Amino acid sequence: MVDANPPAASRPPATDARTRILDAVEVIVQARGVAALTLDAAAREAGVSKGGLLYHFGSKEALLVGLLARLATCIETEFHEDLARQPPGRGRTTRAMLARTFDHPETVSELHQRAAAIFLAAFHHDPALLDPIREVFARIREKLSEDGLRPGHALAVMAACDGFFMSRIFGMYELDGEEQRAFRTALTSLLESGT
Repeated sequence: MVDANPPAASRPPATDARTRILDAVEVIVQARGVAALTLDAAAREAGVSKGGLLYHFGSKEALLVGLLARLATCIETEFHEDLARQPPGRGRTTRAMLARTFDHPETVSELHQRAAAIFLAAFHHDPALLDPIREVFARIREKLSEDGLRPGHALAVMAACDGFFMSRIFGMYELDGEEQRAFRTALTSLLESGT
C-alpha cells in the first residue's frame, strides 16, 4: 500500500519554503489533526529550521491562517476557471457550480478531502479562521444572485452542491457514478426550469 502522505524527505521539493511549510502543515492536519500541529512538527515535516519557519509564520495560528488563505484562493481560482469555461447567459454561475461539483471527480474529491481536514481543524481551533472561506462563498453567492434565474433556483443548486461536499467531509454517504449522474440531471433540470 502506498503512503498517501509520504515524509517530507521523499516528496519532491516545493518551489519555496513558505509553500513547503504550508504543504507540511496540511499533511500534519490531515494525518493527525490540529492538536499535532506545532511549530517544531511543521518545521520538521517541511524540512526547514525552526528559525526558517518563524521567518514566515510566527505562531501555530499564523500557520492555520496561511493554510486557510491558500485554500480560499484555491477554491476561488478553480471556481473561476470553471466559470470561464461556461458559455455566457442566464445560469452561467450555476452551471459553473455544477461543473465544479461533477466534472472533475478526482480533483474535487482530493479538494474535498483536503478541505475537510482543514475546515474541521480551523473550526475546532477558532471558527473565525474560516472567514476567508466564508468570504469566497459570499462572493460566489453574490454572483449567483446575478445569474438571472428565478428566485431560489440558483441557491437550491448551491445548497445541494454544498450538501454533497458536506456528506463527503463527514463521511455520511458517498454517491456512486449512477447516483451522481442522476443527481446532476436533477440539478440541471432545476437550473433550466429557473431560466
